[in-house]
Amino acid sequence: MIHRFHQDKNRWDGVEPHIYKENPGVFRDVTKQVLFDNEADLPVQFRYFQVEKGGFSSFEHHKHMHAVMIFKGKGHALLGNQVVEVHEGDFITIAPWEWHQFKADMGDILGFLCLVNHDRDIPVYPTEENIREIRKNPEAARFLDEE
Repeated sequence: MIHRFHQDKNRWDGVEPHIYKENPGVFRDVTKQVLFDNEADLPVQFRYFQVEKGGFSSFEHHKHMHAVMIFKGKGHALLGNQVVEVHEGDFITIAPWEWHQFKADMGDILGFLCLVNHDRDIPVYPTEENIREIRKNPEAARFLDEE
């Protein structure tokens, strides 16, 4: 099977974009396209997320690991308490229980591919105490304030 990506539409043939999450208060302007989901003997899900200009993914962590490839555009990511600029072609591994969030905050969309286990835990959102700890890094504090 092949799904072709169309740059003009920012989507793959035969793959419907969906709302990123059911709880819209934790993200802004993000869609998800599931390209592969637990087929044959490969128990993973391969997804494409598109963050529109000015949008952001949820700020979360969980037990499962992620492998992320920046596919389109640029922006910033919060990984743990460090802020990094991300561009097309960057490959990012997100360790279990590492706080993370992606933002399309550089005047462009941010599209990324993400590989995870098909069977995985649900995200955990930060408590006020978690946020206070992360905000000890001034760069992370600025990142969190930009929503």
